Amino acid sequence: MAVVAGWDDAVAASHLWKVLLEERGYTVDLRDLDIASTFTGVANGQIDMYMDAWLPGVHKEYWDRFEDKLEIVSEWSKGTLMLAVPTYVDIDSIPDLKGRSSEFGGRIVGVEAGAGHMRLMREETIPTYDLDEYTLVEGSTPAMLAELNSAISRQQNIVVTLWSPHWAFGRWDLKELADPELTFGEPDNHTAIAGKGFSEAQPEVAGWLKNFSMEDSDLSGLMSQMQEAGAGNEATTVQKWAAENKELTDTWFEPAEAAA
Repeated sequence: MAVVAGWDDAVAASHLWKVLLEERGYTVDLRDLDIASTFTGVANGQIDMYMDAWLPGVHKEYWDRFEDKLEIVSEWSKGTLMLAVPTYVDIDSIPDLKGRSSEFGGRIVGVEAGAGHMRLMREETIPTYDLDEYTLVEGSTPAMLAELNSAISRQQNIVVTLWSPHWAFGRWDLKELADPELTFGEPDNHTAIAGKGFSEAQPEVAGWLKNFSMEDSDLSGLMSQMQEAGAGNEATTVQKWAAENKELTDTWFEPAEAAA
């Protein structure tokens, strides 16, 4: 299974299913890849599955490119892209940013250059709201979160690309900026994708995954625990979370025949 580092929803879901499947006798190898390599790897059979494609919107260009070699195994939660600011910043919508770039250092702090979020920023959000006065900073999700933390500690203005659910909303007081023109589109489905024929080759796993579903509160709680525990403690954290939420996880492991 591919994991895109820094995308905490993907990291959480992948480690969760690694633990749950290995408890049931499977061996799961997690591979750290970027999103382009993930779709390529799943399409060409080098990777069996990716747990967290955002469809139909964020990862549309990759899905369109490889659709004939992929299948959707499960749509298990919803995700929303946004721009966000600390609650002390006196704006409430993306149009409010126009003409105020000097208050934000002329920057919108983004994530990985290849992320669908950044594509939408470049192609939709910035031109729609006439925000060319801002530089869209490309980097990484951890770097964006570090800048957010630093700005908040100094009570400085900052605007970042973010999404929900995310543990950041539990750590800091943040608000989503309204997007009246829907430049980020409707919420996407968190989607488990696999190479064409996976469900036929692995009917038991595919059946379990079809039962898989998480509410925002469940996913946010898991992400928060994993973030607090730190890198290297994913398995222990997931095992603890799964034990605490056994009533939920048990519903995912009905017989594959019942889930088909």
